[in-house]
Amino acid sequence: MVSFIKKIIFVLGMFGGLLMAYFSIESLQEIYITTSDLFLRFGVVFIFIFTLIIITRYLLLMFFSMLQTINRSAEENFHSSKKDIVSIIVPCYNEEAVIVASLKGVLEQTYPNIEIVVIDDGSKDRTYELAKIFEFDDGHRSLKVLSKPNGGKSRALNYAIERSKGNLICSVDADSKLDPYAIELLVQHFKDPEIAAVAGSVSVVNRGTFITKLQALEYIQGLNMVKNGQAFLKLVNIIPGPIGMFRKEAIKKIGYYDHDTFAEDCDLTLQLIAAGYKIDFEPDAIAHTEAPENLLDLLKQRYRWTRGILQAIKKNRMYLWNFRKRASISFVMWYMLFEAIFWPFMQLWGDIFMIYLALTTGTSQLLLFWWILFTVLDMAGAVYCLLITKEDLKLAVYSIVYRLAFITIINIAKVFATLEEWFQLEMSWGKLERKGRIG
Repeated sequence: MVSFIKKIIFVLGMFGGLLMAYFSIESLQEIYITTSDLFLRFGVVFIFIFTLIIITRYLLLMFFSMLQTINRSAEENFHSSKKDIVSIIVPCYNEEAVIVASLKGVLEQTYPNIEIVVIDDGSKDRTYELAKIFEFDDGHRSLKVLSKPNGGKSRALNYAIERSKGNLICSVDADSKLDPYAIELLVQHFKDPEIAAVAGSVSVVNRGTFITKLQALEYIQGLNMVKNGQAFLKLVNIIPGPIGMFRKEAIKKIGYYDHDTFAEDCDLTLQLIAAGYKIDFEPDAIAHTEAPENLLDLLKQRYRWTRGILQAIKKNRMYLWNFRKRASISFVMWYMLFEAIFWPFMQLWGDIFMIYLALTTGTSQLLLFWWILFTVLDMAGAVYCLLITKEDLKLAVYSIVYRLAFITIINIAKVFATLEEWFQLEMSWGKLERKGRIG
């Protein structure tokens, strides 16, 4: 009965969003007809097109996500052979606050055939010393700790991959803790020889503050609707750092990780798609990670992510017009370009224009419809994702401020990151200080 009521809430939310869209478009049409101001007319057309694009994107992602969920339900009885050797690589740099909890999570894996490779990238704290305590080799499983001078995450990953023996590579960030079944769930996807990588699901573990609750909702909604929708086409565009599994042969074929972007995971994924491989997603393989707990750290993180993604897009820009040779990579590239640049600029400009419209034309109800439209869609998407992940439905309440406050702030960070990347301003990795929440 409770499940049925939740589904009714979801359907009503989607209906409410479409109803608000109708009212918004009707109001925009009235303004366009009655005004002779060219600026207002241009703005109304822009808002109309932007609204249609966002609603279409939203509905398509949800549709493909639902289809993927149905497909996964039909394949639930599939089990892996457990013959593949999986090398779990944990790159570390100054991770003494989290490394013990992270390695305990790796050691609790139910998959039997694993090799754990911890690669310390020149840490200045006790990371290497703490990891070294866990070293062992019982003939079936092993954990070894390697060390090298600091050279960045991508170099550390390549160093460890070259010294690993598994035919499957699972990269796990040191600030993340895996669920016990994570590796076993990821391995099963590699039955398909065209699958080169599988993204896992990332869950925020520290949900004690307002800002981390919003990030928890963002991760659930972003991964379980966006990535689940992408997985229907086997075109997941980014394998997240906290958990992702790769076919070692595919990594070697494209020349390992490159070092010229701040988003090595995004760059690697794009190169795999360009090489003709498929990229999948396993929502039940979960890595619990520590999210930034204050606004400044959050903005630093999103700034770095955005610049890294833009660097990856710029580096692989030759694939933007590759529709005839390999349409999949061109589609992914344009989608990422829209998400990273067009959407943030369009939404911020749209918000400013809608406020201007309300002040100059007296149509304040249109501003209300605009806000309700996206809030209702966000809430419907949140309820859907929380239902399929069996997460706490109370997080859906945060949808009320999700678009108005959280996404607006993130988009401002994206806009500044885009401008600074355009002017090639220097940036650093900007490592966050860990609080040790995953333990």
